[in-house]
Amino acid sequence: MQALAVFPSKKDLQLVDIPQPKLQRSTDVLLRVREVGLCGTDREIVAFEHGSPPPGSDHLILGHESVAEVVEVGRDVRGLRPGDLVVAIVRRPCSHPECRPCRAGRSDFCLTGDFTERGIKHADGFLTEYVVDDQEYLVRVPNALADVAVLIEPLTVVSKAAIQARSILDRLPYEPGLQRGLVVGAGPVGLLGAMALVANGYETVVYSREPEGGDKGSLVQSLGGSYVSAASQPIERLAERTGEFDLVLEAVGHAPVMMAVVHSLHPNGVVALTGIPAENAPAEINVGRYLREMVLKNQVVFGTVNAGRRDYMAAIQQLEQFMILFPESVRKLITGRHPLGEASRMLTHREGIKNVVQLSRRAA
Repeated sequence: MQALAVFPSKKDLQLVDIPQPKLQRSTDVLLRVREVGLCGTDREIVAFEHGSPPPGSDHLILGHESVAEVVEVGRDVRGLRPGDLVVAIVRRPCSHPECRPCRAGRSDFCLTGDFTERGIKHADGFLTEYVVDDQEYLVRVPNALADVAVLIEPLTVVSKAAIQARSILDRLPYEPGLQRGLVVGAGPVGLLGAMALVANGYETVVYSREPEGGDKGSLVQSLGGSYVSAASQPIERLAERTGEFDLVLEAVGHAPVMMAVVHSLHPNGVVALTGIPAENAPAEINVGRYLREMVLKNQVVFGTVNAGRRDYMAAIQQLEQFMILFPESVRKLITGRHPLGEASRMLTHREGIKNVVQLSRRAA
């Protein structure tokens, strides 16, 4: 069978032939991969900015936003059977006994940095026809979500950020009234974040580069949110037009914008950073003003990465809610489905919102 792999030492990306995997352990599950979403992380890997093959291998099979069908289960597998639909948790725990988050099943909070990530770091991904995984890292998905289940992994980023932000906002000694949310960035994570805010009753604004009369602006408006283009309003002065926000979800990974979002934050507000900027990205900022406002206004800025099982379960529940509230808007996030042979082109030519590689069709 074929797989799409990157060869970091040769700076090469190619389709490779690999044998179909078989069950090795009693808790293994054989999966037929249906779809894999492509994202900015995959593009960074094929640009050789990061990404590490498994130990002893010269290549890394790509793909971490997966949805797959169970084909066969080991004798000790419980709760999964052939025909079930699943998504796989991306990050896997380190082996250090002293790492309490990993030992508690929360490798997204790993203390050592020696975790692995399928399709990203030291573990092959899902851009191939069949894979084997341990039941511990598989989350069952309702069949009703089959056509949009590939969005679950990116939605976990939003779910985790929302859970953490909610716990911080709950520190307030009063019950807030109508809350206002800002999403910075209109990629898949940003638009999923806008859906989450609208679904939870936030007055929601999305801020991004695209023109206000474009497709993304129209999609945001279809949710009941508002859209502001960076072409019409600098991020530093956004609050002058929209007012301040209680919760800001950043999803661009551009350092100057990430630093400037605090200017739009309400007293006692929270910023969740999900983007990952380049290490040497310049950003001009008045550090004194920035820190002064954070202290005097009780503001919180935190970063969040990856997700654990709880966040996957929350994402599935949120996606079910989205499919009741605005199903057509959810479907519009997936702007193309392509065969494996076109994956290389999709990774090197950015277009649409979320492009998906279709490896097998839904079983009859």
